Amino acid sequence: MAARKSPFFDTATTLGKLVAFFGISALCGVLAAGLLVPVAAAAGTAASGSIQFFDQLPSELERGALATPSKILANDGSLIATVYEENRQPVTLDQVSPNMVDAMLAIEDDRFYDHGGVDLQGIMGALVSNATSDSTRGASTITQQYVNNVIIDTNLQNNEEVVFSGGKSVGDKLREMKLAIAVEKELSKDEILEGYFNIVPFSGTTYGVQAAARYFFNVDAKDLNIAQSALLAGVVNGPTYYSPELNPERALERRNLVLQAMLDKGRITQADFDAAVVTELALQVTPVSSNCVGASMAPYFCDYVTRLVLNDENFGATEEDRDKLLKRGGLTIKTTLNPTFQNAAQTAINETANPDTTDAEIGHAMVSIEPGTGKILTMAQNTRYTPELADGNSVQNFNVDVNQNGDPNKPLNGLGGFQPGSTYKPFTVAAWLDSGKTLNANLNGAKRTYPVGTAWNASCYGGAYVSTTEWTPINYGDTNYKTTTVLDGLAQSYNTITLAETREIDLCKFQQMAFAAGIHNGKGSDGEREMLGVDPPSTFGGGGDASPLAMATGFATLAAEGLQCDPIALESVTGADGTEYPVPQQSCEQVMRKEVAQGVNMATQRVMTNGSGLNLQVGVPTAGKTGTNDTRSQTWFMGYSTGMVTASWIGNWKANATTMSDKLIGGRVYPEIDGSLIAGPSWKNFIQRIAGQYEANAFTPPPASMIGNTAPPPRATPPASPRASQPASPPVSPPAAPAVNTPPAGDNGGGEGGGGEGGGEGGGEGGGNGEGNG
Repeated sequence: MAARKSPFFDTATTLGKLVAFFGISALCGVLAAGLLVPVAAAAGTAASGSIQFFDQLPSELERGALATPSKILANDGSLIATVYEENRQPVTLDQVSPNMVDAMLAIEDDRFYDHGGVDLQGIMGALVSNATSDSTRGASTITQQYVNNVIIDTNLQNNEEVVFSGGKSVGDKLREMKLAIAVEKELSKDEILEGYFNIVPFSGTTYGVQAAARYFFNVDAKDLNIAQSALLAGVVNGPTYYSPELNPERALERRNLVLQAMLDKGRITQADFDAAVVTELALQVTPVSSNCVGASMAPYFCDYVTRLVLNDENFGATEEDRDKLLKRGGLTIKTTLNPTFQNAAQTAINETANPDTTDAEIGHAMVSIEPGTGKILTMAQNTRYTPELADGNSVQNFNVDVNQNGDPNKPLNGLGGFQPGSTYKPFTVAAWLDSGKTLNANLNGAKRTYPVGTAWNASCYGGAYVSTTEWTPINYGDTNYKTTTVLDGLAQSYNTITLAETREIDLCKFQQMAFAAGIHNGKGSDGEREMLGVDPPSTFGGGGDASPLAMATGFATLAAEGLQCDPIALESVTGADGTEYPVPQQSCEQVMRKEVAQGVNMATQRVMTNGSGLNLQVGVPTAGKTGTNDTRSQTWFMGYSTGMVTASWIGNWKANATTMSDKLIGGRVYPEIDGSLIAGPSWKNFIQRIAGQYEANAFTPPPASMIGNTAPPPRATPPASPRASQPASPPVSPPAAPAVNTPPAGDNGGGEGGGGEGGGEGGGEGGGNGEGNG
């Protein structure tokens, strides 16, 4: 093999390099003139011009706060998600291994502690080396590299043009040198080295030595050994080119070059070198998942929290400012989420409607609120949180509104809710009781037709609502048209009893009370919360779409005896610099008389002992209400105790009115679809997993005057029907404590299937000619 000819003796190559050598030497002269020769002593026009040019360069480095990830935490301090655009975990220099310091200095700037920011000796040495060999040797000191990274980081923050090393002009390099000298006067060497270790990129979105140590080896920076330190120090020169993940052979070669430099410069012994150079890369890649896609739990709650921050001017004047603060400001966001409850809710949802065994259009969501505070304790759903388009994937939140408080400038990334069905009936009972009537009042639940022109007392319509179409509402199965009490009518969810209540009170009152309790149109966009629609069918169908979070808020008002509390997710937000940002405080208002709420709670407890919730009891005082819409496309169960309210929803989220009757849900097709058969048992699964961990005291009974001792005679005999001969439930006597534990005779199976798997939501989850029944 022929001997390789040195490029130094190649005329063309050498000439080009000598030209470059002398050209850059002239540049060094400019630098030296600026650094070493006072203007007053300068001789000659060229020297004076050089000095003047150098003096005009900026001499103060603008250093913004380094981008630091924000953390979203549960109420016990456990991590929900890390939000960042640069994964960086700042450390002090004493938290960096001496091995790492030695490796970095050996390969990047061995004279770091000897020069004043710019190493003229190093520059000249690099020029000679580059002119006489094939290799390229840099001369930027660690101080200069620190300055360069600060400039890049600052420009990125300010949305300004970023110039990387390959595109720099002579002026850029001179500016960098002068700033390096200025930094050396402002900071100590250790402070500069610490800043460098925290700002320098190592791979992709991994910045700083601590994040790099964690990413590549799953150790802290203080525990890096010699081989690991050499690998990381080598990566800095080209994070992609020397990536141990993308180019392991090249990374190994570079690591060994660093080890050789450490040996040559006396930073390790021969024995250290011999031991390290034969080791494998031994990577233990441990990525820190970014944003809500990488959440360790509750990704949809994470999404909700980030939207709350992005919508709040306390975190910046514009959404862009807020996004920057969220991703770069190192916020610690403490939330109300209970991780134990969240995991239990997610498990129940997965066991009920796992996306792998459920048709793509079927959604299942669950959200829990603490009555009396509004704290959101859980927020779960059955889809995978990812923007990738595939069945079972979605980044839309089934639990929340489209917009925050109906403001289109404050999106929440929610679907906006679904028709509530019969879960709305408790608010008709609330309006009934608030009008001075009693739970034991007997009403005629006959099937009847309401002709065109039927007038309903309705204050929000100027005194009367007049029907414009003929309407014949029916009960589930077109049966159970009987005379019974209001109490029994809710337990069995009879549509005709609900309408009989409405005929005797202000039609608008139930909707106004539901709105005051926190239930509203989840798809509103007029800049404020909107009440759902008011018409006769809405008394047992809701009159629009409400989100699970809004429904939980409304029922939490009942559980808290009329005290309505806006839902809150944020406990505190603290910046990396210790700044405490204001967050929404608990906001509660008594919107319903206590005795009215107590009366409704008595009726919803009866759902659990005598109605569709019979098979959903969990051994502690609970109340609830099932709900199913006319087309069997939306089903609900609202379950609550004195300490927690949960909305459990399952429905067709892609085709709102398409039935679920033929859909695969958790690997099975249900022959019957209603709230007691899927949403209810999923709630029970959740509750049983957290038994004893939430408050479940006895509900306070309403006053005797609200229960009523006797029932008035019916106004008319109901028409015959296949089940009309069933005896009505007897009136409930005023108890000293809630009489909910002993089902009265003759009440099982006549209404919503006798509970759970007993056969559907019998009396009330039926139809009304497509008008939102139950």
